[in-house]
Amino acid sequence: MKTSTDDLTVLQSRVVAAVERAGSLLLSRFKASARPADIQSISTAIAANDAAVIHPLREALLAALPGSRWVENEEGEGVLPAGDWWIVDPVEGNINHIHGRAGWGVTATLIRNGAALLTVATVPLAEETYSAIEGNGAYLNGRALVASAKRHLNAAIVGTCQARPGEDAATYARMASSVEGLLANALLVRMSVPSTLELLDVASGKIDGFWQFSQVRSGLASGALLVKEAGGCVSDSRGEKWTLESKDFVAAAPGVHAAMVDCLSQTEHLLVEQSA
Repeated sequence: MKTSTDDLTVLQSRVVAAVERAGSLLLSRFKASARPADIQSISTAIAANDAAVIHPLREALLAALPGSRWVENEEGEGVLPAGDWWIVDPVEGNINHIHGRAGWGVTATLIRNGAALLTVATVPLAEETYSAIEGNGAYLNGRALVASAKRHLNAAIVGTCQARPGEDAATYARMASSVEGLLANALLVRMSVPSTLELLDVASGKIDGFWQFSQVRSGLASGALLVKEAGGCVSDSRGEKWTLESKDFVAAAPGVHAAMVDCLSQTEHLLVEQSA
């Protein structure tokens, strides 16, 4: 199914409205004083946020594009069947929201036949809404986004994060090795969650690169499209094309992307040698 640019623009406006309504609902639930005391209260608060937002958001998005389908598992990974699918995180950065911190929002991305076609991400505390249509640029509150112009890794601010708690030991080892390698080569390395908000900063040129091992579709799909449409580069850690099937992820300003990939490749080789 092909959709004209005009049709996608109309669809995008409906997605923006739905995502911003969800963001407003989350904002009304936000308490800067929130401090959950244990893992049970954390789990309960996360589930309550999801439950409050997900039904109206799902209804709005499915109505906006008849025949589209909804990805049930927001922490899922891997390829999707053919057709139109909504990859949505109703509370991206939920862990921050329930701890009274900034760094949370709502994202919705339309995947058509395995590729991101349209995305919207809103950050209510900052009053920011990001949007992109494939081939039509990336925007923040209507203003075009441009990735960083830096050309040297030693001047770059880069970031990474966990895809989710409870990754396996091999993934943790890769993360540790890669952080050490980037600390020695980049200007500054930071770690924060969620990944989508880090990617919004890459698309905006506020930071210069981001990488992540393992993946959760809802954490990468929106930001990946925004970075690409802002002129950045997106790949796996070997510099190959990133897809929903990829096992790792790199997004960076075009001037530092190759150097990041090279640095990550070197840390991978070193890790293999150490484990041999």
